[in-house]
This record gives sequence, C-alpha cells and structure tokens, in this order.
Amino acid sequence: MIIAVSVLAGLGLVAGFGLALAARFFAVETDPRQEKVLDALPGANCGGCGFAGCSDFAAAVVKGLAPPNGCPVGGMETTFKIAEIMGMSADASAHVAKMALVLCQGTDDVAPVKFLYNGSATCASAAQLAGGQKLCSYGCLGFGDCQRACPFGAIEITEGGVARVIRQRCTGCGNCVEACPKNLIRLVPVTARVHILCSNKDKGAAARKACQVACIACRKCQKVAGEEHIEMDGFLARIKYDDPPSDPALAGECPTGAIRAISLDGSPIPIPATKEDAAASASGGGE
Repeated sequence: MIIAVSVLAGLGLVAGFGLALAARFFAVETDPRQEKVLDALPGANCGGCGFAGCSDFAAAVVKGLAPPNGCPVGGMETTFKIAEIMGMSADASAHVAKMALVLCQGTDDVAPVKFLYNGSATCASAAQLAGGQKLCSYGCLGFGDCQRACPFGAIEITEGGVARVIRQRCTGCGNCVEACPKNLIRLVPVTARVHILCSNKDKGAAARKACQVACIACRKCQKVAGEEHIEMDGFLARIKYDDPPSDPALAGECPTGAIRAISLDGSPIPIPATKEDAAASASGGGE
C-alpha cells in the first residue's frame, strides 16, 4: 500500500514538473497594454467593433489592427483612455456619435399586405418568399430579427408591425444593421435632425400604392434643402448624413410625410413640423 501511494505521488510530481516546464516554454507573451485596453472598454461584447468581442478588439488595438476609436459603445471617453494607453493622440472632432435609425414607417394601417404569411416568424425567412408579405417590397416585415440581434434591448416592434429604435438604449453597435434583410436600418449621426424614413425605390405611383407615407420622388425636399444635403437614389430621396439638412421645417415640405424631424440625442427641436414628430422626439424617435 505504501509503495503504491509513493509511486502515485512520484508520478504526480513528475507530471506537475512537466506541466510547469511546458507552461514556461510554450507560454504566449502578451502585450501588457492589452489588459489595460480591455479594462478601458465598457465590456459589452456586442461585436459592434467588427471583432468577436472586447478581448479580440483589445488585442487588435495593441497590434495596430484597430483604431482607438473602434468601440462604438464606449464613445469619446473610451477613445481617449485607449489613446492614452497606446501613447497616441485622439481627435475629439473626428468622433461622430451615431445611432441606429429604421428607415421605414410603413405600419399596418398605411402599408397593405399582398398575402398572409404563415411561415417561420423571422424577417430573413419571410423575405425569401416574394420579398415578404407586404406590398412594399422594401418595407419592414416586423418579425424582429433586429430586435433579437440587439444586445442592449434597444429595438421594439410597434403595434403597427414596424421596428423602432429606443433612443435611450441604443449604443450604435450596428448589430441590428447586419440583421435586417431589407437593409432598412442605418447608423446616422445623433446630431442629424431631419430624416427620410423610407427606403422604397419604386416610381412615385407604385411607391404610394405600396405605402401611404412613401417617398414619391417629387424632389421637393431636394429643391428646398439643396443637392448638397439631399440626393436621389433612383426614385428615392436620401439624406446626405455627412452634411444633413438642419432645418426641421423641411419635414413640412414633404407631401406624404416621408420626411420627419426627429431629435436622436434628446436635444429639443425648436419647431416640430408635425405632431407625430414631436411625439417621436419625446419618445426617442426612430420609428
């Protein structure tokens, strides 16, 4: 018995010694700054930076594969911390806070359906069947793929069957953008005040038939705001978010209500163009 115990103890010591040597010779040295960068991050692990998680992003930063401002959740404060750790300078003016915005307001009462869909309750599945159940082939299908993709609970599906961003919770990680099969969600500067909440590229008559609040390509907004602020994508007017229009009264020029004046950062809009805009700004916008 004593001999058996002694043999086992000896084997244990040999195995332990071998593991210690292996750990010493095969250890992977890490840059000590990586742990500091990781500590500076908010730890959301949302993947909004384009990497698998915060650890991968921190490793990429110290290797020079990711910029200090690559975390969309952390904002400027995190950028400054990481830049200090890396011995770099951070330009505050270069940071543009962004928020997700659903470019569709085709609720059930304004956007008719073309058939009843009884398949798998996901937007990705519904989109595979003739583009989805709605007559507007560009519209929100309302099954919540974006809602499930959001790690912050910042998206809800309204009673009208359209996704809506909850401003107070959105971090701009962009997961919802990737999840939407209709490409309806876009990250836009939080300082932008005027938005075109439509993605329908059909001609005016067809767009209006598919949705009462669709853009009909009348170009009135472009004429009023200027081509430097609004561009045409086929038959769809789009905001140039690198230089968006600033006058919320522009929303009142749209004959269908496709343009809305909404405050994404919570700052007051002097004269909301419509009662709906005032309600959207108060509740968080992003209808």
